Amino acid sequence: MAEHNENLLDWLRNAHAMEQQAEQMLKAQASRIQHYPELKARIEAHIDETLQQQRIVEDCITRLGGKPSVAKDFAAKTMAFGQAVGGMANADEIVKGAIAGYVFEHVEIATYTTLIAAAQAAGDAATQRACEAILPQEQAMADWLLKHLPQITTQFLARDATEGVVAKR
Repeated sequence: MAEHNENLLDWLRNAHAMEQQAEQMLKAQASRIQHYPELKARIEAHIDETLQQQRIVEDCITRLGGKPSVAKDFAAKTMAFGQAVGGMANADEIVKGAIAGYVFEHVEIATYTTLIAAAQAAGDAATQRACEAILPQEQAMADWLLKHLPQITTQFLARDATEGVVAKR
């Protein structure tokens, strides 16, 4: 059982770092969006969810006697910064950002699905419930992005085809 708890704690630290990365990516993306208000509003709402998720995961880590990994959190924030800088160079930044967001949500979905199973195997009902509460938020964001990708794409294409109109953000 100790092995289950060790794995669970390590994976919770990874999830905390992942949420740190998500926060940085979402904030960077939201700050650059100028012409897609519906997407910006949804991202800003998800930033609030992400901050809450970080607190929930940190509470689970603390309850298990651990602390978030400073190194993992730093690495995740550094990756998010690199992704943000790289995305700014794309002429179709808004479309690629929405696609990247959809992919990242699925990483989060897989992570929380794994954590639920790990918590159950470790007999940690509190962590299981916490992850079960987070999972639907990640699924809802992924579903929202998938549903709105066609609209974001057609808005981008219309803006891009119009002389003198900025499309990328």
